[in-house]
Amino acid sequence: MDTAPNSHSSHTGNQQPGPFVALLGWVLGTALQLQQSALWPLSGYLLPALVGALLVAALWRRRGLRLQGARRAAVWLIAAASLGFACTGLRCLAYDAGSLDPALEGRDVLLSGVVTDMPQRNEAGLRFTLAVDSAALDGRQVQLPPRLDVGWYAGGYSLAGEQVSLQRQPGDVRAGERWRLTVRLKAPHGSRNPQGFDYELWLWERGVQATGYVRAGADDPEPQRLEQTWAHPVALLRQSVRERIYAQVEQRQFAGLIAALVVGDQGAIDRVDWDVFRATGISHLVSISGLHITIFAWGAAWLVGWLWRRSGRLCLLLPAPQAALFGGVFLALAYAVFSGWGLPAQRTCLMLATLAFLRLGGARWPWPQVWMLACAVVVVADPWALLQAGFWLSFVAVGVLFATDAGMSPSGVSGLRARVLDMMREQWMITLALSPLSLLLFGQVSLVGLLANALAIPWVTLVVTPLAMLGVLIPPLWDLAAWAVGLMAQLLRSLALWPWASLSLAQAPLWAGVAGVLGGLVLAFVVS
Repeated sequence: MDTAPNSHSSHTGNQQPGPFVALLGWVLGTALQLQQSALWPLSGYLLPALVGALLVAALWRRRGLRLQGARRAAVWLIAAASLGFACTGLRCLAYDAGSLDPALEGRDVLLSGVVTDMPQRNEAGLRFTLAVDSAALDGRQVQLPPRLDVGWYAGGYSLAGEQVSLQRQPGDVRAGERWRLTVRLKAPHGSRNPQGFDYELWLWERGVQATGYVRAGADDPEPQRLEQTWAHPVALLRQSVRERIYAQVEQRQFAGLIAALVVGDQGAIDRVDWDVFRATGISHLVSISGLHITIFAWGAAWLVGWLWRRSGRLCLLLPAPQAALFGGVFLALAYAVFSGWGLPAQRTCLMLATLAFLRLGGARWPWPQVWMLACAVVVVADPWALLQAGFWLSFVAVGVLFATDAGMSPSGVSGLRARVLDMMREQWMITLALSPLSLLLFGQVSLVGLLANALAIPWVTLVVTPLAMLGVLIPPLWDLAAWAVGLMAQLLRSLALWPWASLSLAQAPLWAGVAGVLGGLVLAFVVS
């Protein structure tokens, strides 16, 4: 999308700040609600919702509030912030109403449900998400949250040199299957480690309100597979593809990386590899991130446009640029669904659809409004994205690209060389801008990240990912993808062993972190 503002759009954006201020207000209101330590009662959110709605109605009609300039913008900010705050609080109340009854915690509940996604197998056993159909405790029907995160562990102990099994071994659980299980439940609980992984937030965003484990001992009812349903065909297909990858590729380490790229199974990547990826700053390349979806959308749009132009009849039916735009967004959506429909993929698809809508409508907004609209759309769909580090990294990167993109290559440069120079320039600016933010969020930044990304981005984008995806149709290509992954992994390990490959610092105060982020942005603009 051409996001560079023309003179008319810039003038309009400066004279009418309402859209930008309203979008910003919604994001700020949502962020304010997320800082609440406890939810208010229903009336506490209905009041700001009413105030915000009345202010918007008055501003829209321009009768009740005859304001101009900064005062009008301030009212827009307050109105949108009130609505964002109230809507987020109401959503939290509605979600919290379906929490696990405390009386059921620690009790063995007999339930039946359908496996909604690919089970994750590890050394301890199996984990999967279950959509509950019915549940009973001591023969009495009980109400459970609609989605559970369930573990099925294989345990045992040694007695007089003889291995005695405490639990029945986990069955061959497949996506879409309906099972009857005895499960011991509890409300989600995460670790209180500062700046650590927020397990409860992760479950909240997935709509999981209780966790548990299968009781499959000798004295427990035997788990029963009831039937294979077609409730989750995409998840079942992804599971089948993952199994084919492991059957084709002998090196389990490389097979896990390929599975992560094809079906979004990040749990298949070894922890040692994650350490190398973090040290070299390329973690975003080995999971289905916004970068993958965006690059796939660009490639799909180019291919659809190229094919569309081959037919004069199709061009008369729909102009090729519009067909390319529709095709790129649709195929990116299909790729995101096939790769697991993770939260980063959802956010990216929302952003791409928003930008496509603006372009199809002929809108030429200034880049801050385009950026803020994409941000607000994501926050409306997923308010808790504001609590995710990936959200801030991706949107700061997009904002930097919008703000520093002149829409032109260096003078006198064209073709492939221009694209390579543009890509290097963009990666350099993003690295400068995100380094202070990475230190603020993670306490670590890769000093070899620029070099590692310069080598890994084209290799993963142009070699590894196409081979991995085409392997779904031609399985031997997965062996070539494994060779390409191995070559990249060897290079990355060498970079990770360099002295000062990464820098780790104690967490800075908030004011120092904000100053560092602003400094990184200013530096990126200066060198652009």
